[in-house]
Amino acid sequence: MRVMVAMSGGVDSSVAAAMLAEQGHEVTGVTLRLWGGVSDSGCCSVGDVEDARRVAAQLDLPHYVFDYADEFDEHVVSPYVRAYAEGRTPNPCVACNQHLKFGRLLERAELLGFDALATGHHARIRRNADGTMQLVRAADPAKDQSYVLVGLGQRELRRLRFPVGELTKAEVRARAVAHGLRTAHKPESMDVCFVARRDRADFVEARVGAAPGAIVDLDGREIGRHDGVARFTVGQRRGLRVAAGERRYVVDVDAARHTVTVGPPDALLRSSMVVDGLTFTSEPPSPGSVLHAQVRAHGAPVPVRLRDDTLEFLEPTPRVAPGQVVALYDGDVLVGGGVAA
Repeated sequence: MRVMVAMSGGVDSSVAAAMLAEQGHEVTGVTLRLWGGVSDSGCCSVGDVEDARRVAAQLDLPHYVFDYADEFDEHVVSPYVRAYAEGRTPNPCVACNQHLKFGRLLERAELLGFDALATGHHARIRRNADGTMQLVRAADPAKDQSYVLVGLGQRELRRLRFPVGELTKAEVRARAVAHGLRTAHKPESMDVCFVARRDRADFVEARVGAAPGAIVDLDGREIGRHDGVARFTVGQRRGLRVAAGERRYVVDVDAARHTVTVGPPDALLRSSMVVDGLTFTSEPPSPGSVLHAQVRAHGAPVPVRLRDDTLEFLEPTPRVAPGQVVALYDGDVLVGGGVAA
């Protein structure tokens, strides 16, 4: 089988390529050049491209670099900036997966005659008896990345491979050491790849500017000032810079009025939420089905009842920030998801 492997320059995709080559597949490594700006935290740097190239050389695999910088800016960076400027909380990794890795790159792999596209994601793909495909959590729960794969459907799942999904992270690193790969001990990328650590607000404001405004309590009384709404997200507690005897959290961000509303923890509790752009990996679950919703990459899933595009929480749950990705699970199976309205 001819397999294109998306090699990010990290240990997981390095081992994915090694595993497929060991299995006898005809493997070609590809690295996406996405970002040429300043970053110290991600998988898009010049150094990462070089690491991928050198690992491919170690494995005696052909390796190519595809320049998707313009598409990355259009589909990932610009929407990220726009979302924060509008008071929403986006997930750029999900956007990158949907539009670039499993959009543009998968299309290119098919045009070039590859049978499959593989990545280093910690997730698993399972084929049911009826031929439908399921996306399942990784064998290593602590490293599961199925959340950022929301939006994949049957067409994509049939063409994708996630070789390290059956391994723990320790096993991945052990295989990298056994192969002598230069990425064996490389630290994981944990932050947004195109934003330097702790500089999100500066990054957004450099592109769209900032308007100072009021921080108000639940009654609308001004209790502080802020330098721009991009510095806040619903549920945030730190960095509010307001004097209060009790803990206060961001309850709402009104970008049009440049206003941030804060309140006690109870003010965040909700009984339901609406999900925009809800899609499913195969047939939608029956109305009224009880599923589990996960709203962060490694967040704890909470039980919900599905009612069309509305999720009813089985018990009061803190508000999900508008723009956050919502992944729906039935046990360990990712059944669908969308974006918090």
